[in-house]
Amino acid sequence: MERNRSAARKSPVRAPSGAAIMQVAVTDALVRAFFQEWTRTGYSGLSLERVARSAGVGKAALYRRWPDKTAMASDLMSRVGLTITDVGAQESLEDDLKAVLFAIRRALRHPQIKRILLDLHAEMERTPALERAIRPFQHMRRVRIDGLIDRAIARGELKPSIDRKTAADFIAAPLYWRIAVLGGRSDRAHVEGLAHMIASALRA
Repeated sequence: MERNRSAARKSPVRAPSGAAIMQVAVTDALVRAFFQEWTRTGYSGLSLERVARSAGVGKAALYRRWPDKTAMASDLMSRVGLTITDVGAQESLEDDLKAVLFAIRRALRHPQIKRILLDLHAEMERTPALERAIRPFQHMRRVRIDGLIDRAIARGELKPSIDRKTAADFIAAPLYWRIAVLGGRSDRAHVEGLAHMIASALRA
């Protein structure tokens, strides 16, 4: 009995290998295929089987990572959607706004991102499960804007009593409306002028 316990203590634990490891290359291929499929068919027509086939992997590899397309959409939007518009702190409210607006413009100029965002907002109205899954991601976007507002308050540029929800709406909405909804253009002068207008409105 003692020999058995001793042998058990000495036996090395085998590291998982093969299919047990979540290979980064496979995950990356699935992410690319998912967004390509979403762009092509819209969320309602999106098939995880086609995503796996397009990524060159089996369905099991996908389902080990995400149980369904709602979970996959929520996870990828929260990871990718936050980083593409992530910017560092600047030295003034207007500079912070310019940095955020240029990042938003860069994302909205990407045809795939633009189509997915438009489809996402429409589909959330039709699919309660998707809406519930995406709301935390949208909340995190608000938290990022809160950081911008906190910095402006600390610099004395904004009043602590500012309506944060309305401020967040005002920061993102005009550029989204111009590019995504109206299909208009936004050059550097437009972004800089918009940042100046928003900063003036927030101070008021």
